[in-house]
Amino acid sequence: MSPEAITRSRAVAEQSPRIAELIALAASKVPGATALIIGEDRRRVTYRDLVSLVEDLAAQLTRAGLEPGDRVALRTASNAEFVVALLAASRADLVVVPLDPALPVKDQCARATAAGARVMLIDGEPPGASGGEDEPAVRSWTVAVVAGLDESTLSVHLHAAEEADPDPSVPEGLQTDDAMIMFTGGTTGFPKMVPWTHNNLATSVRSIIACYGLSAADSTVAVMPLYHGHGLVAALLATLASGGTVLLPARGKFSAHTFWEDIEAAGATWYTAVPTIHQILLERNKSEPRGSRRAGLRFIRSCSAPLTPETAEALEAEFAAPVVVAFGMTEATHQVATTPIALGENPAKSTGLVGRSSGPEIRIVGSDGQSVDIDEVGEVWLRGSTVVRGYLGDPQITKDNFTDGWLRTGDLGTLSSDGSLTIRGRIKELINRGGEKISPERVEGVLSSHPGVLEVAVFAVPDKLYGEAVAAVIVPRGDEPTAEELTDFCRDRLASFEIPASFETAGELPHTAKGSLDRRAVAKQFGRKG
Repeated sequence: MSPEAITRSRAVAEQSPRIAELIALAASKVPGATALIIGEDRRRVTYRDLVSLVEDLAAQLTRAGLEPGDRVALRTASNAEFVVALLAASRADLVVVPLDPALPVKDQCARATAAGARVMLIDGEPPGASGGEDEPAVRSWTVAVVAGLDESTLSVHLHAAEEADPDPSVPEGLQTDDAMIMFTGGTTGFPKMVPWTHNNLATSVRSIIACYGLSAADSTVAVMPLYHGHGLVAALLATLASGGTVLLPARGKFSAHTFWEDIEAAGATWYTAVPTIHQILLERNKSEPRGSRRAGLRFIRSCSAPLTPETAEALEAEFAAPVVVAFGMTEATHQVATTPIALGENPAKSTGLVGRSSGPEIRIVGSDGQSVDIDEVGEVWLRGSTVVRGYLGDPQITKDNFTDGWLRTGDLGTLSSDGSLTIRGRIKELINRGGEKISPERVEGVLSSHPGVLEVAVFAVPDKLYGEAVAAVIVPRGDEPTAEELTDFCRDRLASFEIPASFETAGELPHTAKGSLDRRAVAKQFGRKG
């Protein structure tokens, strides 16, 4: 980078920079350091080379006809193409729309169309939309990061086989400072479109760096998918903006078989994942000789679903690293709160504890719209520079979920006297048994502590007497516990009305794309009519 470019990057980064500027600023400080480790051969890409690839692709995107403010969908695996395309689109002042590559083609195209994408950037074959009435067509350009003939250098190529859409729709509510459009994990109907501004992103990234003391000495393995806020903001952008190293798994997704090899190859100091992945690693570690257990991690982060005290204790014991629990959501540009890094202190000692705010102002509000007392349960409301202004495309959805700048999250929680937040469940997922409101997460937290339970899901089933009854489905660990054993286990730990009326077993439970329990899919698959 030229001195002029470095000066410009630093000046912009002092304000509300694009994410490309944040990474360029880090690159100016550690140009020869490793930014990415990619591919099956775990090739190292320096910050200098990453910025060069980004600048090159940004120029290609501009020459192909894209203009500032245009939306571009990004549908690739969690690979080098994703990172370079994401930052290049940011460098060209485009609005990026990350998509889950595992979604059905119809859903990918529908989301890209709703966001008004002029083109979809992909890393392989086009999605193949027919353009029929039920399957909107989206124009696709292929991005490829390839090694040169001598294997010593990388280059990036854009194959723009067709012109970008000349007249895409513009989502209602889009603003000039929007950097990304994220889709919430829809449970019913079409998922909501969440706009992340440059300031939302920059503030969130800087907050995560500050919370965990991330620096150029840190490195991580991208366990979570990059199209989702957890992997995108916490693992990728916070690491790169701090000058650290990110290893992208060879197949673009988490593999328990290669995880520890990736950790060692990266010299990883931390990783972040959902509890399901932590459990997979713990189970796999049981089959390995004790001498093969790795140490050296500075901390382990868990987010996107409740972490049980037992899992937190096992992680620290097995991997000799402190565990932190974070709470995040798309509408808050990922992280809202986190527990501190503290070896020997179980952050999940109380199931649902997610620590103190990492930026947003937090209120706990009762049904009357007024703040409740310390340790009293109410709805979690958020406000701050990482909290988005609303949703795109439907003003009524924004009106239904925001009040005077406060996001009504739909999560139930409590605040302690020291400001620590504990998540108690989702309002819409409470089970109403004859007027008694029961949190599925609370019952799951108790059942998951049983030594014979690997994973559990609790949900409502219709009941002729009480309206709804509590049901549970478990994935057993080892010998399957009987319903009587589980009921007895719950008696000393739950109120009588909270104890599940029925138990089922399964080999596995359905999860969302980000790895958290899909409770609605569980109810659909295992629920029975009363």
